[in-house]
Amino acid sequence: MYIQSLDVQIVFMFLERFIQYIKFEKRYSSHTVSAYQSDLDQFMLFLNNPGKAIVVPEPIITHPDQISYHHIRNWMVEMIDHKLTARSVNRKMATLRKYFKFLLQEGVIAQNPASRIRSQKIPKQLPVVVEGENLSKMLDSENIFSDDFSGIRDKLVIEMLFGTGMRLSELLGLKDSDINDYEGTVKVLGKRNKERIIPINTELRILLGRYLELKKNQNFDNNLVTLIVTSKGATAYPKLIYLIVQKYLSNISTQSKRSPHVLRHTFATSLLNNGADLNSIKELLGHANLSATQIYTHNSVERLKSIYKQAHPKA
Repeated sequence: MYIQSLDVQIVFMFLERFIQYIKFEKRYSSHTVSAYQSDLDQFMLFLNNPGKAIVVPEPIITHPDQISYHHIRNWMVEMIDHKLTARSVNRKMATLRKYFKFLLQEGVIAQNPASRIRSQKIPKQLPVVVEGENLSKMLDSENIFSDDFSGIRDKLVIEMLFGTGMRLSELLGLKDSDINDYEGTVKVLGKRNKERIIPINTELRILLGRYLELKKNQNFDNNLVTLIVTSKGATAYPKLIYLIVQKYLSNISTQSKRSPHVLRHTFATSLLNNGADLNSIKELLGHANLSATQIYTHNSVERLKSIYKQAHPKA
């Protein structure tokens, strides 16, 4: 039989308890909490409206302990059928594992139905980067960015992402007070509310000073302490940053992927190509472990192979 309905009050109670747990006890970032909430909402929607080809033997679900491995497996199959990437499917499965682990610890369920789910294989993909030299030339050009507030802000966005390697969410979370002009550093609040200090170069320090002065002179009504703001003084939002990055990277790159994360990849790859050690890059990027940073070594190896093929007579 098909699952027809859920006891909304009971389900909401446990979901809300879990969200509060990861938000206040685990101190996950607002972005991560939002992703977990979205994944769980999608799963509950699936339980209410399973695919027409999916038949499950369980009765109507009124409590989390009635959710079985088969429900989760069926949801995974449906996502794969709808061409979701392996990375997206794995993230949603990780959300369910975390959620049911929480319910197990709370004594709500007797066993974790997601523990038997295996992750999908993710094909290895090299980080997409742009040529650091071309990016530097664009930033040094006097004809690319306008000299008004919006133009200086746009240039700052590119400079900050390329010059510090910070994530989009970290850039949006920056406050004016996070900039230490005297020390030449910026304080970043990363994943799991972990703070790190990133050095900034002289050109970026000068640009920051110019931007902050222009921002002050705009006389915005709200006087936000958020560093990056819109042309009207409101808090910047992810789509704005994406549009800025895509607009300016189109001047130097024909690749389809032109996102803020491309600049993070370019930052890390440039450091590695110029002799920085992996542990230092790991700290600058805010990675929890070195394995996440090692992906950039593949870019360097591919670069060496390309140079070898071009330069060696027997290549």
